[in-house]
Amino acid sequence: MSKPIQVKRLIRREELLRLIPLSDSAIYRLEKSGGFPNRFNLTPRCVVWDLDEVENWIQERRSALIQPQLSPDVQKRKFRPVQKQA
Repeated sequence: MSKPIQVKRLIRREELLRLIPLSDSAIYRLEKSGGFPNRFNLTPRCVVWDLDEVENWIQERRSALIQPQLSPDVQKRKFRPVQKQA
């Protein structure tokens, strides 16, 4: 027999949207590209996500934002270029 899957808590779409303020289509695109935890069906009409996987995704996104990022070169802006100060 295979080992049972350990799941602490499952969440439905309404709760997912409270945690992740993205549109349904954005979440679907992320899932399709492998950038977000996949949903699965409990029944033909009930779709859920594993809360642990979603929380891990949030933590990965948060730690990615902590990484120092290079600021854009403001001199290359097309609109409202920064004026040199005298």
